[in-house]
Amino acid sequence: MRHLFCSALLISGCLPGVALAQSNPHHHENEQHRKAVGTVTGRVLLADGQPAEQVSVRIKGSERGTVTAADGSFVLRAPAGWQAIAVTCLGCVGQEVAVEVRPGQTAEVPPFTLARGEQQLSEVTVTGAKSLNQRTPSAGKMPIAPLDNPQATLTIERPVLEQQQALRLSDVLANVAGVYVMGATGGTQEEIASRGFAYSSANTFKNGVRYNNGIMPEVSSLERMEVLKGSAAILYGNVAAGGILNLVTKKPQFERGGSVGLRLGSYGFVKPQFDVYGAVGESQRVAYRLNGTWERADSYRDGVSSNRVYVNPSVLFRLTPKTELIVEGDYLRDNRTPDFGIGTVDYQVSESRSRFLNTADATNATNQTSATATLTTRLSNSWQLRAVGAFQRYANELKSASRPTANVIKPGRNYGNWLRSLQRTETGENYYLAQLDLTGTFRTGGIGHTLLVGADADQYNTNTLTYTTQAYDSVNILNPDRQLGRPKATASGYDALRYNTRTLGNTRRAGFYAQDLLSLTSNLKLLAGLRWSYQETPSDVYTYPAAPAAANGPATVRENRRYDQAFSPRVGLVFQPVKTTALFASYSNSFAPQANTVTDNQGGSLPPSLIDQFEVGIKNDLFKGALSANVTAYHIVNNNQAQTIQQYLGNGLNPSYNPNFPSAQELAGQVTSKGVEVDVQSRPVNGISFIAGYSYNNTAYTRSTLYTDGSRLRYNPAHTANLSLFYSFANVFANNGWLRGLSVGATGYYVGDRLAGRNPRLLYDKDGKLLTDTNKYLSLPNYVLFDASVGYAYERFSVRVKMANLLNELSYNVHDDNSVNPIAPRTFAATLSYKL
Repeated sequence: MRHLFCSALLISGCLPGVALAQSNPHHHENEQHRKAVGTVTGRVLLADGQPAEQVSVRIKGSERGTVTAADGSFVLRAPAGWQAIAVTCLGCVGQEVAVEVRPGQTAEVPPFTLARGEQQLSEVTVTGAKSLNQRTPSAGKMPIAPLDNPQATLTIERPVLEQQQALRLSDVLANVAGVYVMGATGGTQEEIASRGFAYSSANTFKNGVRYNNGIMPEVSSLERMEVLKGSAAILYGNVAAGGILNLVTKKPQFERGGSVGLRLGSYGFVKPQFDVYGAVGESQRVAYRLNGTWERADSYRDGVSSNRVYVNPSVLFRLTPKTELIVEGDYLRDNRTPDFGIGTVDYQVSESRSRFLNTADATNATNQTSATATLTTRLSNSWQLRAVGAFQRYANELKSASRPTANVIKPGRNYGNWLRSLQRTETGENYYLAQLDLTGTFRTGGIGHTLLVGADADQYNTNTLTYTTQAYDSVNILNPDRQLGRPKATASGYDALRYNTRTLGNTRRAGFYAQDLLSLTSNLKLLAGLRWSYQETPSDVYTYPAAPAAANGPATVRENRRYDQAFSPRVGLVFQPVKTTALFASYSNSFAPQANTVTDNQGGSLPPSLIDQFEVGIKNDLFKGALSANVTAYHIVNNNQAQTIQQYLGNGLNPSYNPNFPSAQELAGQVTSKGVEVDVQSRPVNGISFIAGYSYNNTAYTRSTLYTDGSRLRYNPAHTANLSLFYSFANVFANNGWLRGLSVGATGYYVGDRLAGRNPRLLYDKDGKLLTDTNKYLSLPNYVLFDASVGYAYERFSVRVKMANLLNELSYNVHDDNSVNPIAPRTFAATLSYKL
């Protein structure tokens, strides 16, 4: 017998059998009716101080009621006079407060804090508390419901991660249509993209703060993953057009609890993990959470291994009833063998899963530390102020053989022979962020407003050291055991490499933004906003002498400076013919600054590329919210993409070409991305829950002097599809204490037509004759991943067994033509856990 804590019980937000009429503060009553009613506002909190969403609030003795919003607030129209406002949810103590409602005025009631009820319930399991269109992503910065947002959003919650035993971010992304892994350079990271655009570190966030995605993030610490598809430039400035990811880690709780677990798997995989939380002592003002894990594994790849440690502490301070501070940090140390895959010969992959081409002493060592402080204060029931300060330290040292590329390995007498070289780099990065957001709701006449006004500033200090590259030996990529000899002049190893260049960067950015959701009528809403961004990108490149006698001596320096600014507008319209369906259309704009090394034909800087995005879609909550089905179509155009100025065109000498700047670029390219995405999610109904999705994308050059019109950009699958189905036998064996803990599940993920390699170019001689380019596409095989799992829970113990890639499909994640990494074969994993 257990108490059922209210924070886990927001499935319906109200007691069974109570039908509530949703109040609508934006409804246009006639003037006579207005005189007879007023407005009651307030806020509902959970016992740990977090907002309580979807909790029922009603006028006692009537059918008039509403549910709380994402920030726990509510607005309720009430008849004039003294009224009893009742707040109820299953498993918590109902609360009431008396308030005098004056005609045409607003009465604010003190915040409700939900306490645990005394009712004893037997082994109740609660999952899937909200539908897809009821989860407001915190990355959106505004307390607006997804049905009111003219943008495709998606949230994957913790129960799904546990059901699927997600280990890497790619496992989580398999539940999101149109967001995919585009490569795995060196086997040390997962390169992610959406709608034809890569997610750099500027597009990946943790708790709303950018983080360096050169390392694989730890999934065991996540409470949920949020996806904002399409442009988010108005909120975050310089981000790619495809969308952003926000990883939300587990938060402190005042209720004591936690878990310990052990995961074992194929190829020597071992991963113990823990998670504990509770109040500090008997305090009702300070709570903590600490979770962490250690992981080590070998690999299906010969000679590859990994070892990582992760710790994620956080503390919540309830400073006042309306103000709280969360301080979060994490530390990740990841050491693994760099692995650039199996190589290609003339842009052809020779099938293999295990062939390893790096040196035995190659290493990739990464340390990442972060700290974030978030202060939130409610100025009133309608206005909130949020301030964020953050710091992140990223350090990486890579010692590796160079990448085997298709353009240096040719068919013929020495088929597959490769001259292997050694390389070494050291990278350090300090990142700082300050952010301030003011959000609130108000009315002007008959129009309701949900307003966001904010500002942010961040800074990257980077220090990148490269060493000289030296020939090491010769091997055959098809038979690495066949060593062909070591060059006579080779160095003895990585430690003998000399300094080559050191680049010091100091990127500084600032932005101001405002966004307003206008409720024009009860079913017509307009979202409009604008951001101004400013960015400085100075860097100093130090080049060390090449002569051995002067190794690591004084260096020459070249200074680079860039100053960019841009406006990012956004406008969207939402029409809701019924409360559970929303049709939307939107336009947004984002920008992409050029690299410091990019110049025009006079040596000057090129302005940023501007990207226009158009999006239309429909969002549906069906069967009383049990099923959500959303469809989105998009059209993205980069009208001024930077591309290299060619010396010759089809009609002879290119007048834009300047021999003094042979690598100069111009804004003469156009890239268009268009596609459709379908996302379907259910809440658990009779033990069944599922997630499904489909995406189609075509990203191609639609105007270029360098590439043929219609040439597809690499890495982007034309089609993806996903399906996850889980079933709990709790209902079937409700009276059987042993069998009711049984559950089964299956997931499928399809990745269709993809291209890698290098886009063939249009190259001409001085007479305008088209030459044959050495660049070629590399076609990758489609594949379907099919996983199956069985779980069993009894009292505090649970075990889940998973078989991944049951069909043993073979395909590859490829970057260019030089990091061809096979996907994992059929593997086994089992997780045993115990709730504290």
